[in-house]
Amino acid sequence: MFAHNKRLQYTVRVSEANPGLANLLLEQFGGPQGELAAACRYFTQAIAEEDPGRKDMLFDISTEELSHLEVIGTLVAMLNKGAKGVLAEATEAEADIYRRLNGAGNDSHVTQVLYGGGPALINSAGQLWNAGYIDSIGDPSADLRSNIAAEARAKIVYERLINATDDPGVKEALGFLMTREIAHQRSFEKALYSMEPNFPPGKLPGDARFADVYFNMSQGEGDMRGPWNSDENFNYVSDREEQGGIDGGGGVQVMLSEEENLAVQALAMRTASDPDSNPTTGAELGSALAMKGDKPVK
Repeated sequence: MFAHNKRLQYTVRVSEANPGLANLLLEQFGGPQGELAAACRYFTQAIAEEDPGRKDMLFDISTEELSHLEVIGTLVAMLNKGAKGVLAEATEAEADIYRRLNGAGNDSHVTQVLYGGGPALINSAGQLWNAGYIDSIGDPSADLRSNIAAEARAKIVYERLINATDDPGVKEALGFLMTREIAHQRSFEKALYSMEPNFPPGKLPGDARFADVYFNMSQGEGDMRGPWNSDENFNYVSDREEQGGIDGGGGVQVMLSEEENLAVQALAMRTASDPDSNPTTGAELGSALAMKGDKPVK
């Protein structure tokens, strides 16, 4: 059961209307790293979670993300409020309204004209929110790692938004939202590390023959060695011959019925190319005419 409290989790103070900034903030309302995506990701994970502790944590954080959606949406609405009234009531000349909506090269005219200045479920470029942003896989070890990365990405977006405004109230609210991403990341990390074992994700172990191998597939200037490919941690393979067929084979094999095999052979014969042929192509004819300056015959 959900119950809404009209008191925001954090105070929203906006010094002046700024539809351009409002448009940027939509990134955290309806964007892939935004609060709605986070709320839906953690909420659906919570419903499917079998561990009571993780279930409780996911419900707590998903519900808090909805409160953050309310904060960022309120910021968008407040920043749009001045232009919203002017556009709706036509209290300025057409050119002044146009400049207000398109000042500083922003695209706020999209959100103003289409959505009336409200916090639309789009990102800052106008892309509609979609469920493809939710990347849960149903394994707690994999999902918690994804959640940690999601919180990190959201924090980076908030940092960029903070750097794009000098409004002290907006900066303060965005700083709160950014800081909560750090707190959520800590909770997810604690939950992940409380699982033993937690790597690799899933149940099946990896094949011991290949688990500690690093293939140096991109070779040349810029090759680097570090803990990610050191001899201490990996069998480092640079030889091109050793990089292929590492199970002792490297070919292909398929078992077909006699009927299937005959059909495939017939297909191969019917569609075979003659390696000794050299047919003249339309591209060659056109090229020859162009070089001679002749016109093609109709």
